[in-house]
Amino acid sequence: MKKNIVTLFVCLFLSTVIGIQGFSQQQKEDKNLTIQYILRTIVSEYHVSPPKIDDEFSVNVYNQYLESVDYYKRFLLQEDIDKFNKYKLSIDNQFINGSLDFFETSYFIISFRTIEANKYFKEIIEEPFDFSITDYVQTNPDSLVWCKDREDLKRRWYNALKYEVLNKIYKDDEAQKKAFEKNDTVTLKSFVELEKISRESVKKRYTNWFDEVLLKQEKEDYFAYYVNAILSDYDPHTSFFPPKDKEDFDISFSGQIECIVATLTQKEGYITVTDIVPGSPSWKQGELEINDKILKVAQGDEEPVDVVDMRLDKAVRLIRGPKGTTVNLTIQKIDGVQKVISIIRDVVIIEATYAKSMIITDEETNSKIGYIYLPSFYANFNDSKGRRCSQDMKIELEKLKKENIQGVIVDLRNNTGGSLSDCVDIVGLFIDKGPAVQVKSKDAARTYSDYDSGTVWDGPLVVMVNQSSASASEIFAAAIQDYKRGVIIGSTTFGKGSVQRFEDLDKMVNNSMANIKPLGSIKVTLQKFYRINGGSTQLLGVTPDIQLNMPYKYIDYGERELDHPLPWTEMPKAVYNIWKSDSCNYTNVINNSYKRIADNSYFNEMDSYAKRLKEVRSMTEYPLEYETYTKFMKASEEASKRYDKMGKDTLSMNAVIITATNSSYLNDSTVAEHNKKWHGQVITDQYIYEAMKVCEDVEKMSCYLKKE
Repeated sequence: MKKNIVTLFVCLFLSTVIGIQGFSQQQKEDKNLTIQYILRTIVSEYHVSPPKIDDEFSVNVYNQYLESVDYYKRFLLQEDIDKFNKYKLSIDNQFINGSLDFFETSYFIISFRTIEANKYFKEIIEEPFDFSITDYVQTNPDSLVWCKDREDLKRRWYNALKYEVLNKIYKDDEAQKKAFEKNDTVTLKSFVELEKISRESVKKRYTNWFDEVLLKQEKEDYFAYYVNAILSDYDPHTSFFPPKDKEDFDISFSGQIECIVATLTQKEGYITVTDIVPGSPSWKQGELEINDKILKVAQGDEEPVDVVDMRLDKAVRLIRGPKGTTVNLTIQKIDGVQKVISIIRDVVIIEATYAKSMIITDEETNSKIGYIYLPSFYANFNDSKGRRCSQDMKIELEKLKKENIQGVIVDLRNNTGGSLSDCVDIVGLFIDKGPAVQVKSKDAARTYSDYDSGTVWDGPLVVMVNQSSASASEIFAAAIQDYKRGVIIGSTTFGKGSVQRFEDLDKMVNNSMANIKPLGSIKVTLQKFYRINGGSTQLLGVTPDIQLNMPYKYIDYGERELDHPLPWTEMPKAVYNIWKSDSCNYTNVINNSYKRIADNSYFNEMDSYAKRLKEVRSMTEYPLEYETYTKFMKASEEASKRYDKMGKDTLSMNAVIITATNSSYLNDSTVAEHNKKWHGQVITDQYIYEAMKVCEDVEKMSCYLKKE
């Protein structure tokens, strides 16, 4: 797999360099034109499913670009949009013919409007807000129209700033009331005092945002918005990265990094958490979760810096810092609740990110089930002796077998993927031999198979997935499901059935154009994954055999939530044999599970919580009158408190970690702390408990009866 991709990009490099030889002198001197040309060449020749470059494409790019540069419609006026509209159906032609007319026009106007908005903000924030007036602020940009004139735009800024100040007044007032309850000598500030303090705080944050972010945006930053708007119509994962240190965008699993170690992305103007590395400082702290939005970042006791609409690389620099220092993050949960969490930066011990196992014993039946947690499909391609998840999984299975377990649970929740070849090898640990996945590029298709006869574990198998299980996790779960080798339990997976590759654009130009380097990088989607039954994992993901209530049950989550995802498609079915097809029917196992779930108060409560999240997500209009806002916030907080104790009870199962043999690892205090936390999570996890019960039911089936 890796060799084939490398070969493909050698060809890509050569063809692109040759193509640039025909550039005009103007194009050679214009860095942005060069970048656009190279990107167009790459995606047109190698993208797995390039869209038709036509008027529909042009409209999509146009809308995406405006969303990127002015998501909340606080800068541009309707008169600007009227000027832009003449380009709405010609961006496709400009992309093909090597023109940047729309970008050049828009850049000049957007830069000017940003300077104007800074003036509006400074005027508005100097005067106290009147919170006795009944008014509302709309936070859903899709419900907003472009402002017809400057006065209309000032009103929008006024309401936006008023809402920010109102929110801080409420939080500060609640905090001082709690302090007064503990110590009645605390002097309570008046509303007027709170308003002034809150307004000064918002003023400081927005001043920093304008001075350090918006007004320092360079032309290449806006150009990145423009070309990424173009590439977004190919698929959500094909994108351009301006010439910056790649460390700003990736967290490596091959070493150590001093940080909070959470993977971040920028979504709709917000820095959003997409992954938490097990054993990392943020994992240890326990409050930061996937889908949390980071609103502000503060270093220790310093004033927080607003990172909403901040460029991702700049926000990452604020969050990173030396080992032992504290970063305070103001985050917004998916239910709208905001809170400040403190994380002590530390070095991540990568050992904690590898596959690990424990034995779970059901206190009611004394059944012993092996539980393996695989956080990612990791592999070290730069070191032939480096750790690989397939090798580690084999070791964990062999250790569990020696403990006379009766079944195995493989937990792939929040596993976002990784090495395809290791995924295929892990499938091979559970089947005799045969295909595991099909991969299709623009012009070719290939099947990846396990060729080694025999299994490491041929007993009962349950695979746990959730909405954040993606890519290689979906391939593994799909293969196990298609072979009917085991039972998949959880929720429908993310639906990312595609392969991307990074390429340095500097490699695409010859030495005569060295004056325009650096050019940046592109991440392009080269291939799509297909199950062995012929269906793609793209978009639809993998639907579990047993579906459990989870927080995002009623919310569009995953690939289908993104703009312009690749469609679900099919290809011919691979040749494979169902696992023990005559005797393995999981119908009774599935029915038994659903009976337990129906009687389980936790899963019933989770369904209620999932409905609440959907309701919260649909709320986009908030009151700006103080008393009304206070009632609204208190009702929201009370509704959230109802779910605070969910999943905290210890369940009727014991868990024993299968210890490693490395003595230095065993004596590491950080690892001991990690294992203690992990153990506590497992014995209170209702999903693992139900997976254990399912595994016990599978063990009772005739096709899994122990041999005499």
